[in-house]
Amino acid sequence: MLEALKKNPSFTRRKGPVVLMIMDGVGFGKYTDGDAFLKSYTPELDNLIKTCSFTELKAHGTAVGMPSDEDMGNSEVGHNAIGCGRVFAQGAKLVEDAVESKNMFQGDTWKEIIANCKTKNSTLHFLGLFSDGNVHSNINHLKAMLKEAKAEGISKARVHILLDGRDVPATSALEYIDPFEKFLTGLDADYKIASGGGRMVITMDRYNANWDMVRKGWKTHVLGEGSLYKSAREAIEDLRAKNPGILDQDLPPFVIADEDKAIGTVEDGDAFIFFNFRGDRSQEITMAFDEGAEFDRFDRVRIPDVIYAGMMEYDADLHIPKKYLVTPPKIDRTMGEYLCACGEKQLAISETQKFGHVTYFFNGNKSGKFDDKLEDYIEVPSDVVPFEQRPWMKSAEITDKVVAAIESGEYGMIRLNYPNGDMVGHTGNFQAVLVSLGALDIAINRVREALEKVGGVLVITADHGNADDMLEHDKAGKIKHDENGKACAKTSHSLNPVPCIIYDPASKGEYKTELKTGLGISSLAATCIELLAYKAPEFYDSSVLDMK
Repeated sequence: MLEALKKNPSFTRRKGPVVLMIMDGVGFGKYTDGDAFLKSYTPELDNLIKTCSFTELKAHGTAVGMPSDEDMGNSEVGHNAIGCGRVFAQGAKLVEDAVESKNMFQGDTWKEIIANCKTKNSTLHFLGLFSDGNVHSNINHLKAMLKEAKAEGISKARVHILLDGRDVPATSALEYIDPFEKFLTGLDADYKIASGGGRMVITMDRYNANWDMVRKGWKTHVLGEGSLYKSAREAIEDLRAKNPGILDQDLPPFVIADEDKAIGTVEDGDAFIFFNFRGDRSQEITMAFDEGAEFDRFDRVRIPDVIYAGMMEYDADLHIPKKYLVTPPKIDRTMGEYLCACGEKQLAISETQKFGHVTYFFNGNKSGKFDDKLEDYIEVPSDVVPFEQRPWMKSAEITDKVVAAIESGEYGMIRLNYPNGDMVGHTGNFQAVLVSLGALDIAINRVREALEKVGGVLVITADHGNADDMLEHDKAGKIKHDENGKACAKTSHSLNPVPCIIYDPASKGEYKTELKTGLGISSLAATCIELLAYKAPEFYDSSVLDMK
């Protein structure tokens, strides 16, 4: 257990709790066109920005541990930074360094995989998100591993691709597939794409929300069952023709076959690498490979005896997977752990889609609680429907429980995540996002009113932008259009700053009304700690509060 934080005698503790509200995927857009946050009816938020202490925070690039400021932020690294109060080198950066230095290929796991395939003359399989979005994976890491495998004498490799259209342009699949096919040809080996499908349809489920996605992925990648095509390009073209207007992330699964026989089934003796580095959408497919007879989420039909490895360790407490290529960051001394050391009762709450973000990621990639008596976690089950069909998501249900928690007087600190701006933003449906943010605004009003009654503090922020940038723009700032003249929807996160609003109706004037500028979202941990009348750890990034 950590030592308790020192109290700040010059700050008056408020009667009510500090509530940290994360509006997932809500930032301040660079362009008027396509900024759904700007165009949404949000009178509550508009008024809070005008009347409360306010600043903008960085939520992308090096401010959250990504390789460069050209890299968008994401919910994983965002919640890591918010929860631990400083910036760690994250998955994308760690893997990039391991590939460039070739340290990855000197590790025991890579050596075991190579030796296995050479000894058994078996196939090396790769599965992961097929883009350079750098949020869950990067196709350049895949290429580097294939080059190294060829150099080390691996004669046969199969690549199973999960189509993105979410962290990259919505219908860009062929822009990745065509060059990759040429890349494989250039390796002059039996290396081929074997299967695929949209990331929101197969394989990449998270938080046990929809195990049927994983079942479909297993059937496609491992068993080689499904719609058969001669090539990935043929599959994409046919599936798009059958489903006009479909986004890459929603494309049905497909299998590549030669004379009606799948070319990439997974067999005994093979080796299998899942090359996503982000943990939340990697754990379930990993469990399907790693767990033995005790696995009961779906019928795997056939369980090939393979060496399985993840790009990283996706859960350090549960040790998922058993084997991995790159060691993840060791994040410690998080805000939640410090507050437990201080005896502060805490609540973490969201719906299923972001529950792990306010618990697992917020706590530094740690499963479970620091103190069972001092922490309550509430998961509101998400609807298993396309988000554009329920754009309000579970904002009302989350708010019901948060308001009750505020009124109970039981908690000193409450943290919550509203997924609306991010999950609906990823659909590219502008109208749905307007509805989602309207629902969010109603929720914020309810939380604010509850805090006003008990004399609490509300800190409103976001982990990254998304809803603020819903249209593709070229380098000159002009909207991109497709061949039919329709504006191209953007479904990925943005590089935009996010809000930091402090509603503190019982303020005693201990800090200046104007908040500090130029900071990142990692400053939020120190901010919340100070609002609880403690002194933040010296090694935490600076609070946004400018104390008098």
